[in-house]
Amino acid sequence: MIIGLGNPGAEYARTRHNVGFMVVDAVAEKTRVTLAPERGNVFVGWGRWRSRPFGLAKPITYMNLSGQAVRGLVRRYALELRDILVVYDDVNLPVGKIRLRERGSAGGHNGVQDIIDRLGTDVFPRLRVGIGDDFPRGRQADYVLSPFTAEQRPLIEEAVLTARDAALTFVSEGLTTAMNRFNRR
Repeated sequence: MIIGLGNPGAEYARTRHNVGFMVVDAVAEKTRVTLAPERGNVFVGWGRWRSRPFGLAKPITYMNLSGQAVRGLVRRYALELRDILVVYDDVNLPVGKIRLRERGSAGGHNGVQDIIDRLGTDVFPRLRVGIGDDFPRGRQADYVLSPFTAEQRPLIEEAVLTARDAALTFVSEGLTTAMNRFNRR
């Protein structure tokens, strides 16, 4: 299951913090999967890619409570943690850079920290999409909740498509192949 993190509502739709939602939407469009609301404050859709079944999810709990929805999805669908891919924005990567990992700290990301806290482990695949760190000290929240600049938009649009392809490679060929193919870029 590919789980994109973000915040619900039109006011957040094109913000940096919603890159995870953007990637899930790009996967949904390419695979013609429709997401619908489910209990647990999450939108979910199911499809197939290269003969492999997969799910898409967008928690609408707001970013800092993402773990509530992720834990619910893992339990409801009896998912192994190695079979989820959490997609989210990362200020520690330059705009447009992506990075796949099989585990790791939250790196200061409150949504990922909530997932780690609620799952009781940091061992789950994740796909980080760089949004850069061009903000004054103490203004990170304003930065992540603002839209991309005109200069950043082409970079992030390309990154979303690359992340979409990396997520679909995770579905069809596994994390190791996806890491080998996409972390080198």
